[in-house]
Amino acid sequence: MRKVLDTLYMLSGGAAALFLVAIFAIVLAQVFANSLDWVVGRVAGHPVGLVVPSYAEIAGFFLAASSFLGLPYALRHGSHIRVTLVLMHLPLGVRKAFAVGVCLAGSAVSFYLAWYALELVRESHEFGDLSPGLVAIPLWIPQLPIAVGAFVLAVALIDSAVRFIQDGTDPACDLGAGSE
Repeated sequence: MRKVLDTLYMLSGGAAALFLVAIFAIVLAQVFANSLDWVVGRVAGHPVGLVVPSYAEIAGFFLAASSFLGLPYALRHGSHIRVTLVLMHLPLGVRKAFAVGVCLAGSAVSFYLAWYALELVRESHEFGDLSPGLVAIPLWIPQLPIAVGAFVLAVALIDSAVRFIQDGTDPACDLGAGSE
């Protein structure tokens, strides 16, 4: 089971990275189009109006996908911001209980977000909602990675709580230094 979960987190992080590369590619294409349009405007006297249709909107969709799909990977690798100021002054037993409680509460919120996002995907698909840009994209497509990322984050938080209960060494529930 450990290997399956670690693979799931790795795939989620890999997908997030691919969406970041896609953002780079689409913005680079628009910059190239703007530069080429400027050159054509200088040579021919008027720009042609080269543009990558809906590039800003698509980049926004890619950013949302990258953000949500990157959350589980970042959590599992201890990259999330933690506030340990209070934790490091608590006794070890209380710290452990608090960390597990926070992981479980976070998973409940993440499951709710995943459920709500999946409902949004379903409704967008059912009603045929389209993005308002030049390229009409069915909204369920960019909404789906948000639901998937929130669900995998919830699973990762439960995994963190279980691992911490079992052996007390989970990077996602790092309790910081403190007195025992």
